[in-house]
Amino acid sequence: MSVKQRPVFAGLTLMLVAVLSACGGGADKGDGHAGGKGGGKGGSYSQPHSDQVRGLYDAVRHLPRKTAKATRAHMVKECDPATRKVKHTSRSGSGKRKRTRTWYTTERYNQCHKVRKGSETYTRVVRPERWCVRLDDVNGKPQKDDRWFRVSPATYSEVHGKDEHARVKFEPRGRGC
Repeated sequence: MSVKQRPVFAGLTLMLVAVLSACGGGADKGDGHAGGKGGGKGGSYSQPHSDQVRGLYDAVRHLPRKTAKATRAHMVKECDPATRKVKHTSRSGSGKRKRTRTWYTTERYNQCHKVRKGSETYTRVVRPERWCVRLDDVNGKPQKDDRWFRVSPATYSEVHGKDEHARVKFEPRGRGC
């Protein structure tokens, strides 16, 4: 690039950055905040990201753990004595007089494997225990009513003590119940 082209290129780059920052500043305005002149740096109107939900308390539901009896093969470890041949080598001498001696020995060990011996009964978890809260007007949106959220037992007991349609805010473990 020649010396004459550098100021032109720098000017175009500066204009491009200014246009992109002006266009991109209002793209992430958060929860329905109207525009207006922002006094913040970079023209950003976005709220810090949080997984918390807020709304009006509607109902709670506790689903206990659901289990079922099932059977599976009972496996037992069985070992049989076995032997294997082990190769040994030793080297002696140097130069042209190098000599390698090889010999074999028999090593005894236990060869183990699992074998089926009958069957055993165990308790299988069909559904884990869940604590759920139903909210209306989720995150201030009236069209988002009757939404279920899975919560921790502590959040469940905290919300359960509140009046119906009280404002609550919590971090859910999952959606649905």
